[in-house]
Amino acid sequence: MASIEERVETLVKPTIENLGYELYDVEYSKEGKNFFLRIFIDNPKGIDLNDCEKVNNAINEILDEADYIKEQYFLEVSSTGIEKILRKDKHLEKNIGKEIEIKLFKKDENGKKQYQGILQEFNQDEIIIKNQTESEVGEVKIERKNVALVKTIFHW
Repeated sequence: MASIEERVETLVKPTIENLGYELYDVEYSKEGKNFFLRIFIDNPKGIDLNDCEKVNNAINEILDEADYIKEQYFLEVSSTGIEKILRKDKHLEKNIGKEIEIKLFKKDENGKKQYQGILQEFNQDEIIIKNQTESEVGEVKIERKNVALVKTIFHW
């Protein structure tokens, strides 16, 4: 059975795309006593508050009718932000050749809990970056099972 996130993504994606946006990600989580359904949208022109409101209004009734989530939850529609979180293979694919940051659940065999570099490639088991810090140069292979977070880096 598909997760709530997958079911919601399948349900709302056509509506969001018909409005001219990309459905970037869906996240369903519990924070404290509250549940949140977060819909992240993107567009090459950027996303503003009016875009989020437009998408929220378009999908709210669809979600209510489908009734996938039995608990009371808060619906949040937002942009991906400047530094995008890369949770899915499609996100990684779009960012090959770009600078990313990888945070690990715990220190690895090198004693590091964080890496930064250019995303070279990835597969089911690992993410490969080209490390370009002053102290380290070269390719680094990071096991995906140890990855807590991957995100793009925006230089101000």
